[in-house]
Amino acid sequence: MPKPLPLPGPLAAVDMGSNSFRLEIGQIQHGRYRRIDYLKETVRLGGGLDSEGLLTEATARRGLDCLARFSARLAGFPAQHVRAVATQTLREAKNRNAFLERAQQALGQPIEVISGREEARLIFAGVARLQPSEKARLVVDIGGRSTEMIVGRGRTPQAAESFGVGSVGLSMRYFDGGVFTEDAFRAAQIAAGAEFEEALQTFAPDQWREALGSAGTVSAVSQLLVASGITDGAITPAGLRWCMAQCLKAGRVDRLALPGLREDRRPVLGGGLAILYTLATHFGVRELQPARGALRQGVIFDLDERLEALHRERPDDMRDRSVRELQQRFRVDAAQARRVGSVARALHAQVQPDADIEATRELGWACALHEMGMMVSHHDHHRHSAYLLGNVDAAGFSQSQQRQLAQLVLGQRGGLRKIEASLASDDFAWQVLCLRLAIIKCHSRAAVSTTALRLKRERRQATLHFAPGWTERHPRTLHLLHEEAEAWTRGGPIGLAVAA
Repeated sequence: MPKPLPLPGPLAAVDMGSNSFRLEIGQIQHGRYRRIDYLKETVRLGGGLDSEGLLTEATARRGLDCLARFSARLAGFPAQHVRAVATQTLREAKNRNAFLERAQQALGQPIEVISGREEARLIFAGVARLQPSEKARLVVDIGGRSTEMIVGRGRTPQAAESFGVGSVGLSMRYFDGGVFTEDAFRAAQIAAGAEFEEALQTFAPDQWREALGSAGTVSAVSQLLVASGITDGAITPAGLRWCMAQCLKAGRVDRLALPGLREDRRPVLGGGLAILYTLATHFGVRELQPARGALRQGVIFDLDERLEALHRERPDDMRDRSVRELQQRFRVDAAQARRVGSVARALHAQVQPDADIEATRELGWACALHEMGMMVSHHDHHRHSAYLLGNVDAAGFSQSQQRQLAQLVLGQRGGLRKIEASLASDDFAWQVLCLRLAIIKCHSRAAVSTTALRLKRERRQATLHFAPGWTERHPRTLHLLHEEAEAWTRGGPIGLAVAA
């Protein structure tokens, strides 16, 4: 059985944004959140992509040094109580895998690259918990290289999107060298508007009653307006026009003398203002109030839900709900998925009794979705399933975990060479073996026993044993199992034998 996890204590979230890296440590008790510590460093990862989409070494080094400092603060934390997520820049960077390998060593924790929609969901979770309301609300988060927009009510997001435009990217493109001109602001607003145009109906003013802004850009502009006596902190179209007029009057970032403007926000102010004004004019945002929650708190709330779910008799968190939704969307044969899952988990417990609980749950999710590709075609459905699982928006899952599940599903049948790189992981190899054997055992799509097959492991060798009389009653399945043993002998990292 998987080892039980410790009861939740303080939880930590690392947010590797395109402009800043943040570490938040907090405690959730009786449904209330208390911040214990907060660290932030301006890394400007989003400004370090070269013309070929590669992170430069200087930028990577800034990020690694920051993560090493975060690691020192996290010393002594249980690994299960920390979650690190990366956003748009690492969704884009072509050399992200090489950077992530170094980054995980520096931080001492795995790092998940999350999709734009997952980022939006977590942002809304942070805002909804720290600033609860039953009003329909629009939440906007302007990051360094992306902007997330969410409409929801209570704790439920009803629409969530991510757009590939942010304060760092727009500032680099239209305010290069820190020069402010009317033409630059106009061009930046057009570029931002082109990104947002497809969502005009989704986030139209009749869909919400109040608008909140999360993260650094909104906070910085709000503080600037308060310090200058323009508003009480609300971001309004008039306030934004005043800010842009001050930029044009100064002409350059280094000449801009505005109270409340932090030094780290100067280089990205132009792009941030252009995005905010575009949102105000395109979506009818007359007043944007700073929100109390953000991505990092959403990550902590989500992590708390996962840990709490593990202490139930049957764990169930957002990822399980996403899997059920995907089964419905792609018309998966749920009964067959349950049969395969019950057999695969039983076999896995026999050969990996000390497996991490996440590995066991990943195997279960792969079993639940291994036939989703049949919605496309029965021919080569495993390839369709893998593609869909690797690319669909699935709330709760990181992109890296979805790719892991996609590789599992791809390996459910056929030759093993196509997943050769992933089979280098011992845990993955045993997951694949158990999935393939379960699918073979359940191939008739009839009721099955989870005790008819037993898998005995000796190091990297597995032997299949059968209940008395089972082989005589199932000769065709036995034939397929012998073929499977030959496949692992030809190209698998694990030896598989069928007992006489």
